[in-house]
Amino acid sequence: MSETPPNKETAPSAEGAPSAADAKPAEGAKPAAEVKPAGDAKPAEGAKPDAEAKPAGDAKPAADAKPAAEVKPASDAKPAPKAVPKPAAKPKVEKKPLIDNQDGTITDPNSGFMWKQTDAWLDMHKFYTWQQQPEYVEKFNKEKFAGHSDWRIPNKADCMTLVENGRKETVIDKNGTPFPFDPIFTEGCVSNTWISECTEEEVIRFDFKIGSDFKYPPLELWASIRLVRDVAPKKEEASVDESEKEQPRPEESKSEEPAPAA
Repeated sequence: MSETPPNKETAPSAEGAPSAADAKPAEGAKPAAEVKPAGDAKPAEGAKPDAEAKPAGDAKPAADAKPAAEVKPASDAKPAPKAVPKPAAKPKVEKKPLIDNQDGTITDPNSGFMWKQTDAWLDMHKFYTWQQQPEYVEKFNKEKFAGHSDWRIPNKADCMTLVENGRKETVIDKNGTPFPFDPIFTEGCVSNTWISECTEEEVIRFDFKIGSDFKYPPLELWASIRLVRDVAPKKEEASVDESEKEQPRPEESKSEEPAPAA
């Protein structure tokens, strides 16, 4: 006969097992801390209590905080400044060409001047000091050169009318050196001339080559001379002449002759 297998151990049923409340702690275990409700909890030692929350209406701004800028109504706002329009650029006036009068003179229609086509060096083959220049001027006025006797020494402003920046045309001077000058003037001249601003304290030469004047002490200095005269009358003289023309002449009173006797 076969042997009967031993009975297996069966797990005890849930019934009869001790509950969690009745369970005894193990020997040596510490009892669990009593759980207190949240309302009775005390803050830890050294911890600061939470700041009491204040309503938004009682909140004060920080000491360094700047108050917001006051918003002004649109009626108080200042209007923006009006932009000032820039003046229109002046139109560039083109210069009219110089005129060769075929009598040894050159007329400048832009300035109203008439220039002698040659200078003192070409005329006399010598230079002049400022003290000697009157003899050259008087010579051509006595001769009524080109029919005129009002030739004079130019001033600086007169000379500047013949200077043009960036001029490409040139004239050859007496040394064979070209300088910026209208070639309507005779070659072989000198690029400088005495000007009327000379005084006893200083003498002044104008140089057409660089368009500037140079002052010197009253020493024995030499220069050439380029004569000029006014073609158009001066504004003051012209206004006087026009005013005289506009004034009506008084009519001569006619004497009444007695009626012939009947």
